[in-house]
Amino acid sequence: MPRILTYNVHRCVGTDRKLDVGRVADVIAALEPDIVALQELDVGRARTGGVDQAHQIARRLKMAFHFHPALRVEEELYGDAVLTTLPERMIQTGPLPGLPSIPQLEPRGAVWIAIEVDGQPVQVINTHLGLVPREQQVQASWIAGPSWLEHPMRKGPTILLGDFNATGASVVYRTLAAKLDAARRLSPKRSPTSTFPSALPVLRIDHIFVSPEIKVHNVFAPFDPTTRIASDHLPLVMDFSVAQTASAEAESHRKAAPDGR
Repeated sequence: MPRILTYNVHRCVGTDRKLDVGRVADVIAALEPDIVALQELDVGRARTGGVDQAHQIARRLKMAFHFHPALRVEEELYGDAVLTTLPERMIQTGPLPGLPSIPQLEPRGAVWIAIEVDGQPVQVINTHLGLVPREQQVQASWIAGPSWLEHPMRKGPTILLGDFNATGASVVYRTLAAKLDAARRLSPKRSPTSTFPSALPVLRIDHIFVSPEIKVHNVFAPFDPTTRIASDHLPLVMDFSVAQTASAEAESHRKAAPDGR
C-alpha cells in the first residue's frame, strides 16, 4: 500500500536546538514512505552550515527529489521539496502571493510533481502557507484557483499536502476542503493527527487533502521520543490506494491482451 507523508522539518533543527539532518532522515526512513513532502529546508545557508538539506535527505533515503526555493538570499535558498522512490516528473513550481501591505513577510511557494502510483499518475502538490490569517486566505484561494487546483493539467488523482499554518476551523481549511476532501475525515481509523508543537501536539495545522480517486486507509501523526525532538512539527502520514480510472483500466486491458487481438 502506498504511503505519503508531509513534514515541516524546521531546517533540521530539533526542539533540543540541535542541527541534525541525519536525525530527520532517520525519522522519515522509519516510516517507510513512498512519497515525502518537506517544508522549511535550508540549502546552502550559513545558519545551517551550508548544507543542501534537500539533497542530503534524499540521498539518505535513496529518493529522487525536486526542491523549490521560496526564498533566495544570494546563494542561500530556503523552501520545500517533494521526494519519492516512484517514477515522477515535474509539473510546476511557483511562488504564492503575499500581502503588499506587509512586504517583510516570508515568501511562500508550492511544488507540483506527477508521480506514478500503481500505474497511474497522481498529482502531488506540496505547499507551506504564511503565518498571517489574511495572507493565508489569499494563498489558499490562489492554490484553489486556476494556477493550481483548477489548472488544466490538474486532472485525476490528486493529493495536496503541507504545512498550512491553519486549523480545521479556519477559512483556509474550508477553502481547500471545498476543492478536495480532507483525508483525516475520510480515514476509517481515528488515529491522532495533531502535529504541532511536536513535544505536546495539540494543533492540526499540517493537512492532507485528496481527490475522490484517492482512497484513504489511515492518517496519523507518529508520536515517539524521536519525532518529538527532531523538529517542532510531527510528520503527518497517510496510507492510501488509487482507484483505477477508466483510461487506466483500458490501458491495463490493452497491455494484457495477446498480440494480434
